[in-house]
Amino acid sequence: MTAPAAAVNARPSGAKALRRFLRNRLGVVGLVIVVAFSVMAAFAPVLAPYDPAQQSLLERRKGPSAEHLLGTDEFGRDILSRVIYGARVSLVVAVASVGIGLVLGTALGALAGYVGGAVDTVVMRTMDLLLAFPYLLLAIVIVAVLGPGLANTIIAIGIWAVPNFARVARSAIVQMKERDFVAAARALGAKDGRIVGRHLVPNIVSTLVVYASLYLAYAILMEAALSFLGLGVQPPTASWAVMIASGRNYITSAPHIATIPGLAIALAVLGFNLLGDALRDVLDPRAQQA
Repeated sequence: MTAPAAAVNARPSGAKALRRFLRNRLGVVGLVIVVAFSVMAAFAPVLAPYDPAQQSLLERRKGPSAEHLLGTDEFGRDILSRVIYGARVSLVVAVASVGIGLVLGTALGALAGYVGGAVDTVVMRTMDLLLAFPYLLLAIVIVAVLGPGLANTIIAIGIWAVPNFARVARSAIVQMKERDFVAAARALGAKDGRIVGRHLVPNIVSTLVVYASLYLAYAILMEAALSFLGLGVQPPTASWAVMIASGRNYITSAPHIATIPGLAIALAVLGFNLLGDALRDVLDPRAQQA
């Protein structure tokens, strides 16, 4: 059996991976949570009972009722509708920012790991420099330079994620680039770009997918932190963190304004963490049962 074939066979087949995943009850719970929030985000205009920006000063700070299932906020806006639309904001920021980190980080890490030498030193020392900053401080600095807003929040969190994906990709590429299947491809005349793109990167996709699924939870928390500080998504856009920030002044008189979006953040982060842990167990060849 050749090395490429061995590498492929080391991974569980699709049916076996699915069976192993379904046996992980916490992973299934995480998948259900993630799917539920994804459906909320995708079909927000259909699922939301009210316009999330619609105000009614006569219904300010009302508790849960038949008319407003989760109550209203300080401007009389329906909290359920804002939570549903807030899922769209959080997932868009998380997926887009992690996508930026995944693409750029993998490209830089693969370049550094395969080329080595001075290129490796420059790239990885730059990544170390970014990692030297506390993660929230780095995001705050980037947003302060670019300005607040949804797009700049995505860019800031994406840049924050790049060094970690670069380190993972570089480590995996360094381990594999001296294997026999790489030497065979090189002997057959394959160029370096083809070797990296067709032989090395596909073999680390499972690792990157697991890492990305876990990083989605961190991205949601980062967006929440930036928006809570007023540096991320700006009002009147429905954002869970913006809802918490505006509701903290009424935590004693109307606690549902801040606690409900807080629970939404906690549930979304829990779902992605459970799903990521389950994917790691399923896709890790060392965890595969005979």
